[in-house]
Amino acid sequence: MQAVNRLQKSLKKGKPSFGGWQMLPGTNLTRTICRSARNLEWLLIDLEHGNISDDSMHEIVAASAACGVSPIVRVAEGQPWMIKRALDSGAHGILVPVIDTAEDARNMVRYSNLLGVEKFVEQHPHGTEVKELTGIEYLQQANDSLVIAVQIETKAALENVREIAALPGVDVLFIGPLISKMDPELVEAIQSIHDAAQAAGKATGIYCDTGEQAREYANKGFQMMSAMTDMVRVRKVFKQACDAAKGDL
Repeated sequence: MQAVNRLQKSLKKGKPSFGGWQMLPGTNLTRTICRSARNLEWLLIDLEHGNISDDSMHEIVAASAACGVSPIVRVAEGQPWMIKRALDSGAHGILVPVIDTAEDARNMVRYSNLLGVEKFVEQHPHGTEVKELTGIEYLQQANDSLVIAVQIETKAALENVREIAALPGVDVLFIGPLISKMDPELVEAIQSIHDAAQAAGKATGIYCDTGEQAREYANKGFQMMSAMTDMVRVRKVFKQACDAAKGDL
């Protein structure tokens, strides 16, 4: 399981890991995203703000894993049953939003137990023999094979960020600055989160909507960056195409 969790492998090596962000349902879309680039290591399946149901999530997780891309599920909130459903689907990791305190983060770790052994298969995105885990291999690796990321997005979380970062079992502090222009206060907050993660020996993740932004943060020592979001980029690309078609007509 550790061998096929591409995000975890990069985090353990201290290397940057780039991923995609899926908000729209559909496994054909999943496969298109996952087969788009060899260095796309993970796919975030967004149940918080995306249009993805529970059954779609199960199918998308399986499709992503079959393509050799680690499926990471952002649950709608940190409810135990939501986390269990994500793990039942075979997710390689979870992202939990709105973590305010160290106790919140501690609960997320406690709720997280892997169950979807059949989703952990080793296969190259462009097709090779599938290697499945035995039951013994699953039991030996389960506790260490899940990436747990918590989203730092509130004032309370920022105040408690060092305590959150220090918790065993928390792998990534994730930031989602969905703002086109960042003021100095936000820049400072992002840096303080990154500093807390670094001090605790944890990784920092951040939402990016372009490869250029992702590379910028990778150069700053961040390790988990999205490079594109399906719904956002489809809208922008269609607008660009229609604007070009209209021209000066």
